[in-house]
Amino acid sequence: MDKLKILSQSDIDHLIIQRDGETRLGERVNIYRHDVISIDGLKANDSKFVLLGIPEDIGVRANAGIAGAASAWRTSLTAFLNIQSNRFLNGEEILVLGYFEIDEPEESTIKALRNKVAEIDELVYPVIEKIVAAGKVPIVIGGGHNNAYGIIKGTSLAYKGPIDVLNVDAHADLRELEGRHSGNGFSYALKENHLDHYFMYGLHQNYNNEAILSQIESNPKLKAVFFDDILMDAGNNGHFDEFGPVTGLEIDLDCIQNVLSSAETPSGFEVNDIRKLILMHAKKFSYLHLCEGATRMLDGRVSKLTSKLIAYLVSDFVKAHIS
Repeated sequence: MDKLKILSQSDIDHLIIQRDGETRLGERVNIYRHDVISIDGLKANDSKFVLLGIPEDIGVRANAGIAGAASAWRTSLTAFLNIQSNRFLNGEEILVLGYFEIDEPEESTIKALRNKVAEIDELVYPVIEKIVAAGKVPIVIGGGHNNAYGIIKGTSLAYKGPIDVLNVDAHADLRELEGRHSGNGFSYALKENHLDHYFMYGLHQNYNNEAILSQIESNPKLKAVFFDDILMDAGNNGHFDEFGPVTGLEIDLDCIQNVLSSAETPSGFEVNDIRKLILMHAKKFSYLHLCEGATRMLDGRVSKLTSKLIAYLVSDFVKAHIS
């Protein structure tokens, strides 16, 4: 049965690599000490940030993508917990909540996969809503980009109104309302009025269809800067000043060149471009969602670097927020 697995200190201790004279983040992070997620239980913890995993790639497969995104959570958590605890980041700023355990659907048809994604939505958004209502900042490691919908919905419900979102991505994920998958999370969030202004940064001209381009052009609440224009210095970070008071940050790791994902690209942002974006602008954002990255794909591709990249991006976000 699908459920949220709350991590214990023992679970975390098993992932820490001990070394004399050193202290790791995993030895300083906080854990949730109750059996049921509640706003009061979350408020009882002093940590500002709540780390949560959604290790699934059902949404990717429901969008005809290659499985693999489910592999990023555990390895990324391990990499993050083994960062040094020091003057720059202690670890007590973070509550490591846990991750969703999600069963595979009984059938592997597109319809069954999309129905399952809708079930995942119902699992994700109430937890996000409680985290945000408790005054915390969710940091979510995926998983497919389908989970943007549940995160946006949960944040919107907590704030009692639609929110803005910046999505750093090669793809707009504004596909048709044809059943839930990783390519239409923002479409559903817009339709249900959980998403107000949607800004896409780094879209690739080659990988967004004409219907999506027309939708962006005709809707004043949708704004896009294409990676092709950024290459010609026509896109800039000044756009990041246009957001409302509640704005989520979505980073699809397939926007970074040579990062393992279902839609891995040879042309995209450099890792340090994304680190700089986070370090400069993190305080503007009410949550961080890192998705689509993988350490092992179904087609046999592997990468040991994805987990360390995610650990860098999470630590950058926290450090920039508290600086």
